[in-house]
Amino acid sequence: MTKQTILGRVTQLAKANINALLDQAEDPQKMLDQLIRDYTSNIAEAEQAVAATIGNLRLMEQDHKEDVEAAAEWGAKALAASRKADELRGAGSAAEADKFDNLAKVALGRQLQSEQEAKTAVPTIASQTEVVDKLKSGLDQMKAKLSELKAKRDELVARAESAQAQNQMMDAVKNIDVLDPTSELSRFEDKVRREEARALGKQELAASSLDAQFEQLDSLGASAEVEARLAALKAGTA
Repeated sequence: MTKQTILGRVTQLAKANINALLDQAEDPQKMLDQLIRDYTSNIAEAEQAVAATIGNLRLMEQDHKEDVEAAAEWGAKALAASRKADELRGAGSAAEADKFDNLAKVALGRQLQSEQEAKTAVPTIASQTEVVDKLKSGLDQMKAKLSELKAKRDELVARAESAQAQNQMMDAVKNIDVLDPTSELSRFEDKVRREEARALGKQELAASSLDAQFEQLDSLGASAEVEARLAALKAGTA
């Protein structure tokens, strides 16, 4: 897997719109489970590739550091050889002086080579550092997206369980429909109402009987009054 391929896949997965994917899914929970498996697998694969990329970058940085240090060392050797040549030449040893000057030239050549290698590595290191930073950022986003996926999956499962519980409750309520005339509750209510009606009938009947008795009493009173007046008339005429 090349670095560009890794970076492309990481970027694509990190930018995935979970809500849009859920809207298009026939079975959102199954799709989320599959996405979680895909993300987990891709994260593990990407982590290995990113680790290898980081390792290569650190090797380049180490090589660059060694080239810089080598250039400094060769420069110091060239200076020491040149000073030694000047010292020998001042002492009249021209042949020995030329030997050290030649050594200084060799050291300077090595210095130039090391400096060139260090210079050439700089843009590559900068480019690789940028790639590594993007890969690290992409991995962080993928891990955040994975957490989001798991949270969505848990939320969906909880909602599904809640909906199932509500449906079960509604089914149970249907089985005890208080408006159903065949239900036990409705039959009991009808029985109570009949008992109440019978009690009202007895009360009404009792009230009618009592009224009749009072009417009879009133009638007897009137007859007694008539008899009394008749007796008085007879007494007055006697």
